[in-house]
Amino acid sequence: MTDNKNDKPLFGRPWTFIRGVPSLKFLPPEGPLEVAFAGRSNVGKSSLINALVSHKGLARTSNTPGRTQELNYFVPEGYSGEGGDLPPMALVDMPGYGYAQAPKDQVDAWTKLVFDYLRGRATLKRVYVLIDSRHGVKKNDDEVLDLLDKAAVSYQIVLTKTDKIKPPAVTKLLAETTEKIKKRPAAYPGIIATSSEKSEGLDDLREAIAQTVGIANWK
Repeated sequence: MTDNKNDKPLFGRPWTFIRGVPSLKFLPPEGPLEVAFAGRSNVGKSSLINALVSHKGLARTSNTPGRTQELNYFVPEGYSGEGGDLPPMALVDMPGYGYAQAPKDQVDAWTKLVFDYLRGRATLKRVYVLIDSRHGVKKNDDEVLDLLDKAAVSYQIVLTKTDKIKPPAVTKLLAETTEKIKKRPAAYPGIIATSSEKSEGLDDLREAIAQTVGIANWK
């Protein structure tokens, strides 16, 4: 399916940043369905979002972990947002977690923002939780998965930076991670392995997102 606004497929059209949300009062009105990306600081979240929509400068990348301190909204270009002229979906880049060097009050503020967003956003369809392939699921990842289970928010695990480890290690990690989430109530089955640098697994992730929001024309 294509829309009459733009006959290009979902991930073949330009995307744009629409707003950063430092607190819930700045959230855009609920409209298009949303998928969000969560992960530890320095997991490669911004790089993956940029690769996903083929736009190198869309999400800010930084060598300083913890730079993303807001919920950052991205949508396909060409929609006014007024009336019924809404984009088909929105991507939300959530603040990275697990960065100990940030001031505690700042970390607490980010945490509250994320928790409140997860609990109260009716248009949020799924959270993609990014796990660094070099490290696997860590304690703070488990804490986030616990939260998602408690909030009954559907999530799917995405492995990042798979080019940094050998193929047999990727296979082993896929099996281990699948086993770890097997009994988690809100976990969507199936792990997606990606490498932004090598453009591996991106179509798998695009297809998963398109299916989640009900868009057929994604490539």
